[in-house]
This record gives sequence, structure tokens and C-alpha cells, in this order.
Amino acid sequence: MSQKQLHSTEELNEFVAGAGKRLLFKHSTICPISTSAYEEFQSYLQGNDVPAAVILVREDRPVSNEVAERFGIKHESPQIFLLENGEVKWHTSHWKITKDAIEEALKA
Repeated sequence: MSQKQLHSTEELNEFVAGAGKRLLFKHSTICPISTSAYEEFQSYLQGNDVPAAVILVREDRPVSNEVAERFGIKHESPQIFLLENGEVKWHTSHWKITKDAIEEALKA
């Protein structure tokens, strides 16, 4: 399952408005922790058919800030959110982002 890159709040709105479970990942391209978390995220996506999107926090800061404001969750990067019907059901950051953690969250 491929993922979208979100460059605008319109794209974010569209992604969040989608039905069912979806994953949103905030990625910092210059952070080694983020790179490691991103690999875990990709590894999860390879075996699973779940809509997913990525926000590059440095390149698309307004979109990244919008997520923090909209959901009232302090910005971190890397950071992952499990959305369901427009609401955050689960989120975590840094080293806690693993393929297994994502799998557990989606099963819950």
C-alpha cells in the first residue's frame, strides 16, 4: 500500500476525512531516530493494506503544525497517529514507533 505525502492543509483535511483506520506519520528527514521509525512504518505498510500518509515536518511545517493544533497533541518528530473516522485513536513518538506497536494499535 503506497502512502501519500501531504503538502497542504487541504490534503490533510481530505486524508483525515476518509473513513476507517488510517496512519499519519510525521517525518524529519534529518533525524536518525525519525529515519529508523520511518523504516518501521514502511515495514508495517508492506504487509498491510491501510491508507497512510506522511508529513515532512521541515518541508511542510504549516501542515505539521495544523495536526498539533487540530488534535491538541504536542508536536514531536518522528510521530505517528492512528486515525479512525477523523479522530486520533492512538499516537506515539520516537523509539516507540515500531512495526509491532503499529500492528498492536491497529488490532485494538
